[in-house]
Amino acid sequence: MDVLNLVTEQINSKAVLGKIGKSVGAKPSQVKKVTELGMPALVQALQRNVGTTDGAAALNKALDQHEDDKVDDLAGYLTNVDIEDGAKILKHVFSGKDQKVQKNIAKQTGLQMDQVSGIMAQLAPVLMGALGTQKKQQNLDMPGISDLLDILSGNIDGGGLMNIATSILDADGDGDIIDDVGGILSKLFKSTAIKGTKSKSGKSAKTSGTAKKTTKTKKITRTKKKKTN
Repeated sequence: MDVLNLVTEQINSKAVLGKIGKSVGAKPSQVKKVTELGMPALVQALQRNVGTTDGAAALNKALDQHEDDKVDDLAGYLTNVDIEDGAKILKHVFSGKDQKVQKNIAKQTGLQMDQVSGIMAQLAPVLMGALGTQKKQQNLDMPGISDLLDILSGNIDGGGLMNIATSILDADGDGDIIDDVGGILSKLFKSTAIKGTKSKSGKSAKTSGTAKKTTKTKKITRTKKKKTN
């Protein structure tokens, strides 16, 4: 089972995005925005969990419960995905702050809170099923699972979203992974806007410099004429 392929490519295929979107009344493009924010957040939250003894033990037990999930056929799996189980996974993974995460994602994607919750409740079981299956097939221990999460963290791009998530999900360094999850997209948008502003400012600066140079030339010309008279 190729977990990396499943969570980076299959989850964003037209068929899967369309299927998830239909279940919550959202467009495939809107669902993709949620996956690009939600999946990196889930992976990093799991990384935080395996960083503690209790968290690692809880994750190990949870993955054993999902080791036989048929996530290879993702579209088929999503037909009967357990939404209630997904909601429980989210609550546990985000340490009870899943509502905050989903509220911020809803704000950034323009979707309703219940739509984001519905999408995230499907993404969570998919990720757990993929990890559980990989754990079983390769007989991975917790260090192995941790390494697998590191690999996923380094390869879930989403247009650079994972790299941004790495630096801002815990902005104040208090160990709370969802401090600034709502700022992921806004930071991208601001960055793009700043580049556009700098470009315009550069043109304005050149124009201003030319104007000053022209004015200075005129003054010199006038001075010369005055001396000639």
